[in-house]
Amino acid sequence: MTMPGKKKKEEKAKAKDKQEGKKKREKSLFREYFELIAETAVFVFFVLTYVVQAFQIPSGSMEPTLLVGDFLLVNKFVYARPVDSFEAAIMPCRQLHRKDIIVFKYPIELKQDFVKRVIALEGEKVEIKNKQVYINDKPIDEPYKVHIDSQTYEKSNYYQYNDAIRDNYGPVVVPPGHIFAMGDNRDNSYDSRYWGFVPFSYLKGRPWVIYFSYQAEKDAYLKNGVNDRLKKLFRFVFKTRWRRLLKVVM
Repeated sequence: MTMPGKKKKEEKAKAKDKQEGKKKREKSLFREYFELIAETAVFVFFVLTYVVQAFQIPSGSMEPTLLVGDFLLVNKFVYARPVDSFEAAIMPCRQLHRKDIIVFKYPIELKQDFVKRVIALEGEKVEIKNKQVYINDKPIDEPYKVHIDSQTYEKSNYYQYNDAIRDNYGPVVVPPGHIFAMGDNRDNSYDSRYWGFVPFSYLKGRPWVIYFSYQAEKDAYLKNGVNDRLKKLFRFVFKTRWRRLLKVVM
């Protein structure tokens, strides 16, 4: 026969074991969540540092290919230079080609990023005659470019130098380790015609996909009142360019 005192001790021991087991499970669950969050944070940090970068189109220099308000994911791996043959075999890298769209550090202000299209590679002769681009004395086909100004400025008009080189430039030879880049919106693009060549070392990557696109109002960032914020919220659905979402950049 079990004594009443002994029975109470056994019940207390079972209750204690049950409580300790519950604490261990809670600690184990907390540890699992903590490890999951830590691993996710490390993965996201790695991806954002070495694989992709978020980028927003701030100007119309690449229209109609890229629009103001397009939000891009930029592939940072694509132009990385492998150290050895093994790294070259496993890394998803490729050579830089003419007509590639690239994101790079603006040579005049390195803290600022630019997005343009590769027009000429190192060692190539580039010249613009009456808005037509010539590479090594041969005209190139550019179905992506647009001209919003029908007027063509001549080189002889040195009083309007910036206008003249917009339409008639060069010839120049791209130096080693550099590229010549231009915007698709040729009459409204601040590019290599004005500030020179882009060093390879300034390349940050190639735009991959448009993950969001929003048609913002001019100077909308200056409006911060309550009514303005409510208007922005209601206009969000109507101003979002839904057809551009997840569009691959070519």
